Amino acid sequence: MPNRTSVTEFILIGVSDARDFYGSLFGLFLLLYIVNISGNLVVAAVTLWDPRLQTPMYFFIGNLAFIDIFYFSTTVPKMFMGLVSHSNRIPYAGCIAQMFFFHFLGCTEAMLLAIMGYDRYLAICQPLRYPVLMSRQLRWTLAAAVWTAGFFHSLAHAVMMSRLSFCRDNQVAHFFCDISPLLALSCSDTRINQALLAGVTGSIIMGCFALTLISYGLILRAVVAMRSAEGLRRTFSTCGAHLTVVALHYGCAGAMYLRPHSESSLETDRAVTVLYTAVTPVLNPLIYTLRNKEVKAALRRAVSQNVCSQRR
Repeated sequence: MPNRTSVTEFILIGVSDARDFYGSLFGLFLLLYIVNISGNLVVAAVTLWDPRLQTPMYFFIGNLAFIDIFYFSTTVPKMFMGLVSHSNRIPYAGCIAQMFFFHFLGCTEAMLLAIMGYDRYLAICQPLRYPVLMSRQLRWTLAAAVWTAGFFHSLAHAVMMSRLSFCRDNQVAHFFCDISPLLALSCSDTRINQALLAGVTGSIIMGCFALTLISYGLILRAVVAMRSAEGLRRTFSTCGAHLTVVALHYGCAGAMYLRPHSESSLETDRAVTVLYTAVTPVLNPLIYTLRNKEVKAALRRAVSQNVCSQRR
């Protein structure tokens, strides 16, 4: 079917209907944006700079920090413009691009978290073989694989969305361009798009979550078999930060894309999406720094070296 798109732009409904609170919301999200950028840049820099953190775990944490910087920047700057100018118009091409980068980075992060769980399994259950099993070549290959898979997964959504006709209302029931609100506006047959969203995206979310649970199930079984309280404490100290991030990411993703459509509501979708896209990327660097002694030690070394160089 030829594309009969008559819509040249979309209108986003915004993050809130209460315009009296737009100033407060702008200040809140600006603070979150500054904390996100600065926090994740610090984590990415310290994992690259400190030679003691040149391990697979911190290599993946550095990748996660870069994802969170761009993930936050995909939706929030446009939200800023809407809060300041009260204009939430976005061009058709810009809407498709925003949807593409949102799902590209979200899918990549979901797969990266699964790999991080597998990395923790190897480190704890195969400590002697760990340097060989998780070699430098393998971790670079895994990172390249998840970024590539995320790109093509999102590209498929973008291509299929661009083939649809939009000849109805152009008001998107969200504060950014996501797949489900756009499909609701299309006057074309969206069954393939719906199948892609439920089958492929849903499988990625559930598959990565299942792999992460399997990794930590095997870790827990190995630690319990040791019958060592100290081993159990060290394991939870090592894996606690990652488990917290996993719970936040997959919990929000599942609430957004895996619950029945009949149970969805605009207020719930906006609240979950704000938590997923704005709050979680801010929490990740705090979780990995406040709960990780090695990162805090690396930060102290970086600060002390900077102070000493300035005194010279």
